[in-house]
Amino acid sequence: MTTCRFCSSPLTLTLVDLGTTPLANSNLRSRDEIVSEKSFPLHVMVCDECRLAQTTETIPADAIFHDDYAYFSSFSNSWVEHARCYCEEMTVRFGLGSGSLVMEVASNDGYLLQHFVKAGVPVLGIEPAGNCAVEAERRGVPSIVEFFGSELAGRLVSQGQQADLMAANNVLAHVPDISDFIKGFSIALKPEGVVTFEFPHLLNLINLVQFDTIYHEHYSYLSLIAVETIMRRHGMRVFDVQQLPTHGGSLRVFACRESASHAEMKGLGEIRALEKAARLDESAGYEGFTAKVEKVRDDFLTFLADARKAGQSVIGYGAAAKGNTFMNYCGLNETDIDYVADRNVHKQGRLLPGIHAPICDPARIAETRPDYVVILPWNLAHEIQQQLPQIREWGGRFVTAIPELKVF
Repeated sequence: MTTCRFCSSPLTLTLVDLGTTPLANSNLRSRDEIVSEKSFPLHVMVCDECRLAQTTETIPADAIFHDDYAYFSSFSNSWVEHARCYCEEMTVRFGLGSGSLVMEVASNDGYLLQHFVKAGVPVLGIEPAGNCAVEAERRGVPSIVEFFGSELAGRLVSQGQQADLMAANNVLAHVPDISDFIKGFSIALKPEGVVTFEFPHLLNLINLVQFDTIYHEHYSYLSLIAVETIMRRHGMRVFDVQQLPTHGGSLRVFACRESASHAEMKGLGEIRALEKAARLDESAGYEGFTAKVEKVRDDFLTFLADARKAGQSVIGYGAAAKGNTFMNYCGLNETDIDYVADRNVHKQGRLLPGIHAPICDPARIAETRPDYVVILPWNLAHEIQQQLPQIREWGGRFVTAIPELKVF
């Protein structure tokens, strides 16, 4: 019997089972690695007690976040701008200055903390992927290469480092021991300190059929209901929530110690009401999702079959983890998608996991003039359209598959 990774209750309720897939960010260096490529079950279940949605397989975090980790936040212009706006808003709201300390957990390549550095606010990045931390240091962001949890938090406090603000963007889902992770923030924050968590909202995943955001490095799929439950165990409370458009619809949750003076804001009540209306506090809110996922897959496979029959070429854009989940669930290979273009030079020249299509420089698009460009990171569709205006020269068209097939 599989049990909940937070409260240890038996798991009996399936959200969706996507079969067996390789790790979504484990691009292959060469075809020689195909024979040793590993795949794992990708099955998400929901706890009937705490309502934490979670994968049934726990892949060791150090097998995913290592010195060859391929995701660099700064390759998305819109995400860097999102981070800049966050820094400005938090600086004003919480009165941050030269005497403050801002920490970011999963600070990646310094995409966010660089803005605090420019404003003269002291920072500390915590990033387990060494290659990303090196890039952050180049941006003037001092970084610790380590996984965050209660042990590291205690060490930082013993060294006189406690935070006025901690940021944790799109990392809460990435930790196998979510309880110890949250406990770390209760230790590392000053008595009136604030932590903000950003994560894709489970309600949007369900309503907009965003099943491609499910992959092994996302151990959890988060609702406010589950997050508040976990916070309470460690003497913390949520006092505000903002809805964000990022990653197909995210929440920014503001939390503090239970004893802190931060007053509850109306955003908290609004999201609680939304989740209750969607019945995320009961099993009925999670039923029927599999049928929606299967329709997305079947519609895309029909599109591909029609394109092949018409002799039309199809490529992908954006070698993102969500695209790898989507393509592996659809059972695609390099005969279906000629190649995937990506601006990230760290990915170019490699092969997609499972699909084994090559990852190429976007310059190849003008050379091959494909009929269709499938935008795999659909949350960046507008940005990618602006980057590729030349496809109109030969009548090329864009495609997104989620939440439903769209050709434009």
